[in-house]
Amino acid sequence: MKHSPSSILIVGPSWVGDMVMAQSLYQLLRQRHPGTDIDVLAPAWSQPLLARMPEIRNAWPLQTAHGQLGLALRYRLGRNLRAQGYEQAIVLPNSFKSALVPFWAGIPLRTGYLGELRWGLLNDVRRLDKSKLRTTVQRFLALGLDRAETPPSPPPMPSLAVSPAGIAAALTRLELKHAAQPILALCPGAEYGPAKRWPAEYYAQIAKLYASRGWQVWLFGSERDRPITAQVRSLSGAECIDLAGRTTLGEAVDLLSLARAVVSNDSGLMHVAASLGRRLIAVYGSSDPQFTPPLSHKATVLSLGLPCSPCFKRVCPLGHTNCLRQLKPNMVQESIDTPVSAQ
Repeated sequence: MKHSPSSILIVGPSWVGDMVMAQSLYQLLRQRHPGTDIDVLAPAWSQPLLARMPEIRNAWPLQTAHGQLGLALRYRLGRNLRAQGYEQAIVLPNSFKSALVPFWAGIPLRTGYLGELRWGLLNDVRRLDKSKLRTTVQRFLALGLDRAETPPSPPPMPSLAVSPAGIAAALTRLELKHAAQPILALCPGAEYGPAKRWPAEYYAQIAKLYASRGWQVWLFGSERDRPITAQVRSLSGAECIDLAGRTTLGEAVDLLSLARAVVSNDSGLMHVAASLGRRLIAVYGSSDPQFTPPLSHKATVLSLGLPCSPCFKRVCPLGHTNCLRQLKPNMVQESIDTPVSAQ
């Protein structure tokens, strides 16, 4: 981009972790084009995240279910957005449907990767060189640069903003006490599948250890994570406060900001914790920490790097999940107790 567009519409991703990492792009655009207005079109669930990104002017909710084509809805939304006069759209997802709204909105410059054969829908089509752009955040950043430019390394770090009022409201509604006790946050869920989930009994061992040291232990997750968080709580001897399914996404962000340390599978909440600058222990199994690492200087990645991993499968194809089962609780404990600068 050799000029500074007055306004840019970003079509955001559809996963929590990707939405957090996309803030690196918003920060890059703000640095390069200080006077440009940045708006984001994204799934409705993402509004609490976007509201905590100061780079964003407006967040337009896309009221479609995940994977839904919704042609009529996208057409109406595109026509309605014409009045905004955007000069450029940057489309982060690679799907055909994600490029429809900017096309129907008549945005003159529409940037994105070729993806699902989007010639015509996009007129600034980039071919993705996976050997050069190895991480998700690099791929996002490259779309905000001219073709010949290289994304900055390290990238701008996501930084979600929280407010004392939001934290206080969440504590009050959930009847939580934020006293002098340090808080350990555990995020044992992973919507993608069990091949990304560190064993519940290992989380329970960590919970019991830190509870015995006088820490509060809070379990975080969505409604779908309640079976695994209930299992962790039971195995820990009820040493945890189970918040899974009880918080909104915004409340989860606010409460995670209180944690002294966070242990998480590779998940959306892992990226949220990283963006909050918490001491983070990120446990990787079937996924690749080189592709979607937590973007934080306070994060420690634990991955055994077995010959069979990363396999990117939802369920272990070998039936043993050794990439996670052989990553023992004492390794996580040592990482929590070791300052980042000493690692």
